Formats: sequence, structure tokens, C-alpha cells
Amino acid sequence: MKRAWIALGLCLSVSLAGCGGAEKATLPEDRLTVGKVQGEIKVGMAASQVAELLGSPNIVTTDDKRREVWIYDKVSTDRVDTASSSFAGIIILGASSSDSSSSQRQRTLTIIIKYDEEKKVRDFAYNYTQF
Repeated sequence: MKRAWIALGLCLSVSLAGCGGAEKATLPEDRLTVGKVQGEIKVGMAASQVAELLGSPNIVTTDDKRREVWIYDKVSTDRVDTASSSFAGIIILGASSSDSSSSQRQRTLTIIIKYDEEKKVRDFAYNYTQF
């Protein structure tokens, strides 16, 4: 009986030790969504506000009048693997089978933000594809 209590105590100690881990960090790519662009990016918004909402752009260029243009380009691939298996057997003879399949979906989001001389949004556009 005493061994059972010791074993239980050890199991609880090990399982509780895993609870004190670090918090899961929010991924920066979560910031880039079509909804965020449609709902929160506005003409006249300061570049610092855009950076706070969307993070740093992938590309920064200038136009012919030396005004900044920020480009955000995100590509993501979701892959779903499914597997099923069955096992039937007798003590000596066994048989097993498994079926698996996978599907893949790719999404792209490109955002172009054009600034005026005062680093305020003068125009923006986006393109979202899913295939």
C-alpha cells in the first residue's frame, strides 16, 4: 500500500511539473488577414499605426516621387493527413491494413500600402487567393 502512495506522488509531481511551462507566443503571421486590412487600415493612417497592426513589411520601396510603398506578402500551406487502420487477428494469424490520404491547400495574401510625403496612408490594395 505504501508503494502505491509513493508511485501516485511521483506521478503527480511529474505531471504538475509540466504545467509551469512558458506561454505560447502569438505568431506574427496571425496579424496578416484580409479582415484586418478591410476593417482597420484606413487612408490617412500613420505608418507607425500600420506597423503596429500588421508588423514589419516584407518589402519597402519608393515610387517616382520618393514616397514609401510597403508590401506584405504571405504564403501559407495547410496540409491535412488522414489515416485509418484496422486490425483483425487470431493468436497465431494476424492481418492488418491501413489507408491514408492527404490534401493540401495554399493561400496567398499580398498587401500594398502607399504612403504620402508625411508617411500617412494615401492608398492601399490587397489580393487574396486560395487554391
